[in-house]
Formats: sequence, C-alpha cells, structure tokens
Amino acid sequence: MIGRLRGLLVTKSPPWLMIEVGGGVGYELEAPMSTFYDLPEVGREVTLFTHYAQKEDSVSLYGFLRESERRLFRDVQKVTGIGAKIALAILSGVSVDEFARLVQAGDVTALTRIPGIGKKTAERMVVELRDRAAGLVGSDPITLSAAPVDPQSEAVIALQQLGYKPAEAQRMAREATAAGDDAAGIIRKALRSALR
Repeated sequence: MIGRLRGLLVTKSPPWLMIEVGGGVGYELEAPMSTFYDLPEVGREVTLFTHYAQKEDSVSLYGFLRESERRLFRDVQKVTGIGAKIALAILSGVSVDEFARLVQAGDVTALTRIPGIGKKTAERMVVELRDRAAGLVGSDPITLSAAPVDPQSEAVIALQQLGYKPAEAQRMAREATAAGDDAAGIIRKALRSALR
C-alpha cells in the first residue's frame, strides 16, 4: 500500500505527526519516540517509511525514520498478544539494537520494564524473535532535534501516551530533567532509567 512518504512536516505532537505531500494533502501518522527524537523542525522536509494497517473499523498509518524501526514494528506484532500500541511502546522504550540485544540475551526482566509487556509476553518475544533479532542489529544512532517551548510538559504527555500513569509520568520526567534538556532528551533519560 503506502510504503513511504516524503513531504513537509506540518505538525508533531507525540505520538502523532502530519506530513503534507503536496496538493494540500496531509497524511496523519502515528510514530514511536525513536522517530520523534530525530524529526526536523516543523516546516522542514522529511521522508518516512510507513506501515499501513486496516482493521474492521479503522485504518491507521505509522511512520518511521529508519527501515529497521519499521521492520521491528512489523516483527514484534507477529508475536501472539502484541499489537501496534505495544510495538510503538517497544520502539519508544528501547533502540532497535538494544531490543535485539535483550531478546538475544533472553533478558525477560529488562523487557518487562517496557510499558504493556508482562512476563509471559516477554518470554514469548524471546522465544519467537530470537532468530530474527540478529538481523535487526545495525540501526542508525539517535540524535536530538529542536527544543520545544516546555520540554518537561511535552515529555510528561508523551510518557502518558506510552502507557505510564500521569503521576508516574510526571515523576519520571521530573527526575530525568536537567537544565537545557529538550523533550526528546528528557523522554530518553526517563525511559532508560525505567529499564534499570
């Protein structure tokens, strides 16, 4: 279906973003935080790999800056009990390389620290994805993008959308915030500390 989009980044509000591809047509996509970390400023051109999903009552479009992210998004949904929401949480919680390392090592404890993943789901992922995990290693490094108006508030909203309760999201963002941090940096630090 729709495999890739290139156009102007019109809005970005985790987990949603909109790309105008021309002729006044804008596509609304849902994306993981791993993609948001590297998005350019609003008004700049961006190219995203996409995944089109159609269910009985809805149609969804997901966007990823890297092919490895899209591949992981698709692979984890082949595991029983994992849908798009948990797949996005995985990509928002760990890098593709880190996820592959955790699966290959069979680190169920670390995997259960990702929102929405319980022990049985983590065990299923290790069993069902271990062979594919080696092929996921080698994604691009993450870099930070432009600073928002209120980085800590944006981080709290993003953490809530990843499945954390409001009080927990506020605590995580507060503890992860340092002077000069942007939202992406706060979110990354908060998610890393949650995995420890």
